[in-house]
Amino acid sequence: MGKQSLKFFVLIAFISFTAQAFAQTNTISSTVIDKSVPAANAPSVVVNNSDVCVSSVSAGVTTQIFGLATGTAVRDKNCEVIKMFRLLYGGGMKVAAISLICNEDRRVWDAMWRAGTPCPAGDGLIGDEAKAYWLENPKESPEGSIIQIEHEKKERSNNYNSSDNDYWEEEEWQD
Repeated sequence: MGKQSLKFFVLIAFISFTAQAFAQTNTISSTVIDKSVPAANAPSVVVNNSDVCVSSVSAGVTTQIFGLATGTAVRDKNCEVIKMFRLLYGGGMKVAAISLICNEDRRVWDAMWRAGTPCPAGDGLIGDEAKAYWLENPKESPEGSIIQIEHEKKERSNNYNSSDNDYWEEEEWQD
């Protein structure tokens, strides 16, 4: 009886599994249309010469509705100053080269002042003559330079002291 019940159990299992397999088989037919937006590829902006102070920038973005790409060339002014300095200095125009970088960057101006070799001033004044010129005309130095800040502090101090004197003079006058 054990063999017959095993055969019966196997037959029932086979019938139930095949019935489940037939019940789970479904066929669906549909048509899919691809409506994706084309990609926005950023253009390549080529700068062919390595001796040019220009670099390129490009960008692109795509959404479900809209795509945009752009590119441009950017001028590097600091690179241009360095190239002009090298050209002038190499051509023997050392005072002109130093004057160029002194007027472009207050950090250079301050470094030259601290080193005791002030930047060229006026109509080609150098050395002690340039120092005297800068002390007489601190507002002509680059904005934010040491001498300009010191000059502004002195002006504020003088204005503060003169306003105090005016106040005390008025008090004396009222008595």
